[in-house]
Amino acid sequence: MHLELRDTCDLALPGEDFRLVDSGRVRFHHFTGDGDRADPRFSRTEDPAVVKLCTTAFDAVWERAVPHGQYTV
Repeated sequence: MHLELRDTCDLALPGEDFRLVDSGRVRFHHFTGDGDRADPRFSRTEDPAVVKLCTTAFDAVWERAVPHGQYTV
């Protein structure tokens, strides 16, 4: 799926790339300003408020995203 960043201006998005591990855990991936992996490379949380923010953000982005095969520049 693909979504242009300009199409996310009205969404509350976490400041880091993340992966929803399951319904109660999130893993954040940390990068430097140059795009290299930071140290530590990732962190995890089970904080319900953070999990809810990430789940809501994921659902909102997924709803707007275009499948790669249908995306044109």
